[in-house]
Amino acid sequence: MSATEKQNRTNISEFILLGFGDLPNLQIPLFLLFLMIYTVTMMGNILILVLVGANQHLHTPMYFFLSNLSCLELCYSSTILPKLLAAFLTGDRRISYSSCMTQFFVFAFLASVECCLLAVMSYDRYLAVCKPLHYTSLMNQQLCTALAAGAWGSGFTISFLITLLMSQMVYCDRSEIDHFFCDFNPVIKCSCSDTFLVEAVTSVMAAACTVLPFLFIVASYILIISSILRISSATGRQKAFSTCSSHLIVVTIFYTTIILVYMLPRTYSLQPFNKLLSVFYTVVTPMMNPLIYTLRNKDIRGALWKK
Repeated sequence: MSATEKQNRTNISEFILLGFGDLPNLQIPLFLLFLMIYTVTMMGNILILVLVGANQHLHTPMYFFLSNLSCLELCYSSTILPKLLAAFLTGDRRISYSSCMTQFFVFAFLASVECCLLAVMSYDRYLAVCKPLHYTSLMNQQLCTALAAGAWGSGFTISFLITLLMSQMVYCDRSEIDHFFCDFNPVIKCSCSDTFLVEAVTSVMAAACTVLPFLFIVASYILIISSILRISSATGRQKAFSTCSSHLIVVTIFYTTIILVYMLPRTYSLQPFNKLLSVFYTVVTPMMNPLIYTLRNKDIRGALWKK
């Protein structure tokens, strides 16, 4: 790196998150909307953590992984929404270089963990439906802990490596990020370095933490559905499917939006649509997950009414 490049890089001490600044008349309504979403997200996920922790009959592998997911969603929303809410109120959309890199690291970390956790939960449902007699012995406490630790560890490693590569890039005079948080593609557009290496490495790691878990989930549900269809009674089929329906809905919402966001062409005309889709998987999905599990899960509903 030349002396001039180093000087240019030190000049970039902050970025500007353009976010929804192109909607000046909607700043207060958007603030109220996102504040409501953030409040519901926090309350819903905290409620699940409290219910699972306080009820002995919920101390099962399924709810252990659900607790991990709720903890993740709490951190996920708190990584993005407070800064966005402050921008709506004050109009100050600046974010320091270090804060931007930290926000991206935490976001990428949690997104990677969520992909892995959803795959782990699909494996749990596969064992529950396809191998019910051996479920307790197979999905024991040691395996649950190892699978959860593997998900969190994998997410941390992937996010750390990508963030490390991004931090080595030179950022020149292009300091405006056309997004409401520090996501990968909008940030590297501000770089005047050659981005080929970091994009190539990120593509490989993104495939490892999104595509592979997605394929694993699809394979698990093919086996689950095949097993359910072999159940002779309609009541038995309905009962078996009900154990998976909440997870399947969450997976569908999460992966549909995230695939659309990162598969869309990176054109200026599609950027507003990209932002809208990003809102769904970063803001709306963490709010919907506890609602889906609460409304569709009789054990959670039962624990809630007992409270």
